[in-house]
Amino acid sequence: MIEIYVFSDEKAWSKKIQKKNIFFKKICNSFPKKYQFLKKKISLTLLLSNNKSIKKLNKNFRNKNKPTDILSFPLNSKTKISKKVYIGDIIISYEFMHHHKSQNQDIFKKKVIKTFIHGFLHLLGFDHIKDRDYKKMLKEEELIYNSVISKIY
Repeated sequence: MIEIYVFSDEKAWSKKIQKKNIFFKKICNSFPKKYQFLKKKISLTLLLSNNKSIKKLNKNFRNKNKPTDILSFPLNSKTKISKKVYIGDIIISYEFMHHHKSQNQDIFKKKVIKTFIHGFLHLLGFDHIKDRDYKKMLKEEELIYNSVISKIY
């Protein structure tokens, strides 16, 4: 089971996703079985933020003085999924999700889902530094995304 603690320091998120905790819980419950960790208790924190805050974090932790769509901070570089484990933090920027003002609610939510899945995989130890790792991560991302979309939409 995945326990997700959702926080927001950007009011604009509430215009697009009213019940944020329920929305992200529904996403996690729609993951393929191998990523639901049914007999375990996995927890993570999600901060729904903005470009200004994420830029500061990106500068402080990655030495990149620019905003980004998502940051993931795994608790460990190689997370061993035991009975009960906190896997880390994810921060998503509202401005990156709402890049096109004309996009509708569904497109916004699907972009958030895809971005969240990407961050979740980073917390599990996936990365995309090498080409083969990128392909492996992309394959898992698509597997999870397709599962979520088929169950939610």
